[in-house]
Amino acid sequence: MLYTILCYNSETMVTSWTKDEDDAVMQKLIAVQEKLARKRKLGPVARLGPTTTARTVRKDREPFMVTDGPYAETKEQLAGFFLIDCATRERAEEIAAHFAQPGGTVELRPAMWAGGDDQ
Repeated sequence: MLYTILCYNSETMVTSWTKDEDDAVMQKLIAVQEKLARKRKLGPVARLGPTTTARTVRKDREPFMVTDGPYAETKEQLAGFFLIDCATRERAEEIAAHFAQPGGTVELRPAMWAGGDDQ
């Protein structure tokens, strides 16, 4: 089954990391990714740009409307995601724990293809 790991962290904290600190975090994530990739259990991965570069598209009515940023009223912002393939939710939880960073949170959700069924 496919699971999406959504990584949240304080953008203020993440952008305050030195290059060495950021590189150390990324190396830990890459190590986990490489293990999953060798087993063909890793799908798309992305580190997202800052919320200051985000745009929100709303389609409450025609035409759709685009506004700056998500302006989330939260302390943590979505920083990136990983798509993994695991036989059980428990295994997905074990893997997700490796993606959590100090001060951050990960959210694990089953993922489905746009057609609804796994393909």
